Amino acid sequence: MSEVLVQKNEKGLGSILLNRPESLNALDISMIRKIKQTLDGWMKDDEVKVILFSSTNERAFCAGGDIKALYEAKLAGEDMEEASSFFVEEYELDGMIYTYPKPIIANLDGIVMGGGVGLTYGAPYKIVTERTKWAMPEMNISLYPDVGASYFLNKAPGHIGRYVALTAKTFEASDVLYMNAANYYMNSDRLKKFLKSLEKTDWTAEADEEIKVLIEKFSEPLQEVSFLERHASQINEHFQYETVEQIVDSLQKDESDFAKETAQLLTSLSPVSLKVTLQLLIWAQGKTIEQCLEQDISIAKRFMKVEDFFEGVRSVLIDKDRNPSYKYKSLEEVSDNFVQSFFNKEI
Repeated sequence: MSEVLVQKNEKGLGSILLNRPESLNALDISMIRKIKQTLDGWMKDDEVKVILFSSTNERAFCAGGDIKALYEAKLAGEDMEEASSFFVEEYELDGMIYTYPKPIIANLDGIVMGGGVGLTYGAPYKIVTERTKWAMPEMNISLYPDVGASYFLNKAPGHIGRYVALTAKTFEASDVLYMNAANYYMNSDRLKKFLKSLEKTDWTAEADEEIKVLIEKFSEPLQEVSFLERHASQINEHFQYETVEQIVDSLQKDESDFAKETAQLLTSLSPVSLKVTLQLLIWAQGKTIEQCLEQDISIAKRFMKVEDFFEGVRSVLIDKDRNPSYKYKSLEEVSDNFVQSFFNKEI
């Protein structure tokens, strides 16, 4: 059975369905190539008017990239330059979505993390549900939020993007809408009816207007105030600083439960990842998605040479003891020059 199911009906709908349930649809290189090949073909196919990104199972849209494969390549002594081509092709696909000439609808039902976020962020119609679990969790494995996250997290209000990136927390629909990472909400029952309507609609060249009418029919406003909105003032206060040390110091001076929990979380994560990620978000302010994805390539390749990344993967995805023994154990041990080395383009 194919890990990516491609369907095209006679009414103008093209569907790309992720179908790797045993790994929660984690993207591997063959899936990335299949999606890109499909989109390349549909770009010139007049029979396809609208494209849907979805999943064959309700539990997850996509849990991210298949990082285990990189760990196994390292263990097997393979050329990591070749293995890291995964990132190059993934980012190329992500960038393609932003400028794709036909409307793309992304069904963000269930788990949507890392590579799944990157794959769909450029889609103009992103739908979340009460089952959505959204995250950029790369910090947990001593990596960094890639797939253009430095671009789109800077689109969140205030310094919310920094909080999302540095804590690697998982968020629900209301938070995803608040940080501008989705633009529509449907409960799962309405979503099923919406997806059936997509299949039954005779799509025309005016597809964007037709999509908006259909989404308006099935979407609904979320009345609840999101976790991020409730804590926005504290997040903006503490995450305004230009160094991780200042952020942690600010949090530790705040006696609130939120600040204490956040400080404890940050100090449990990889110092290398924290410092590189904050620097990347600062660098990315005002940059284009193309610039951010190009920078991601340099940084991802640099992480492939850092022991702490592979130790993070081991602790979370391989042995699952969640007890990493990082080479860099404190923020003070990570020098500015070392952080800067992630931003130097390789010759």
